[in-house]
Amino acid sequence: MADLKLLYEGKVREVYDNGDSLIMVATDRISAFDNILKNKITDKGAVLTQMSRFWFDFTKDIVQNHMLSVDVKDMPEFFHKAEYTGNSMKVKKLSMLPIECIVRGYITGSGWESYKKNGTVCGIKLPEGLIESDKLPEPIYTPSTKAEIGDHDENISYEQSIEVLERKYPGKGREYASKLKEYTIMLYKKCAEYALGKGIIIADTKFEFGLDENGEIVIGDEMLTPDSSRFWPLEGYEPGKGQPSFDKQFVRDWLKANPDNDLLLPQEVIDKTIDKYKEAYELLTGKAFVR
Repeated sequence: MADLKLLYEGKVREVYDNGDSLIMVATDRISAFDNILKNKITDKGAVLTQMSRFWFDFTKDIVQNHMLSVDVKDMPEFFHKAEYTGNSMKVKKLSMLPIECIVRGYITGSGWESYKKNGTVCGIKLPEGLIESDKLPEPIYTPSTKAEIGDHDENISYEQSIEVLERKYPGKGREYASKLKEYTIMLYKKCAEYALGKGIIIADTKFEFGLDENGEIVIGDEMLTPDSSRFWPLEGYEPGKGQPSFDKQFVRDWLKANPDNDLLLPQEVIDKTIDKYKEAYELLTGKAFVR
């Protein structure tokens, strides 16, 4: 146990060194607008972990992932506690690639704001006449650089992503950039089609990839959770306006409407948020959420 070391503590995640593997713990903390809020959202971490587990299993035919186990019995005794059950994942160690792989299937958020100004999203020219929340003719890949805590990610072009990767992996930048784009679009298309059949629109999402010990590209971090994606209910979907969501947009909207919030949410917002997370999990997996 003396070897178990907290390697990283992010906004909502803790990562422990477990020798030849890592233990990722999704906490019940919640962040919005690059701030960690003072409240915790009970069971949020477990919902995110179980949802990632579902998607990792669902997409392993496209690209391998870093998941080894979500059973605490496969982890050191330190994790054999209620607070770590359901929200911890034992994963492979990866060398993470310095690109956030964002894919957008619908026009919303910052993409919509950009399109209204100049008809582009992250420099990609889109057809004229789109309205807010429209489905795009084809999903678009809009990578960004990874930011440190407190900083903002920076949107970059595909060509710039090649340069970023080339700097870290000389001679491999173009190959890695091409694979990241290909995997990102393939993953999104498969999962978005599946989710649509379960009554959920995946408007956009982000993936993170790394290299395993054999130099193969592997998907890491979390996958298609309400924290890394925009989920909309298919029922009632109507382009031309913002959509209700299963993600933390509810929290963002409340914070915007209450600027003197002191990063503190009312209980009603906490309850509605976790209810939305659990509803999304149950719709997508067809299973009741059990921690």
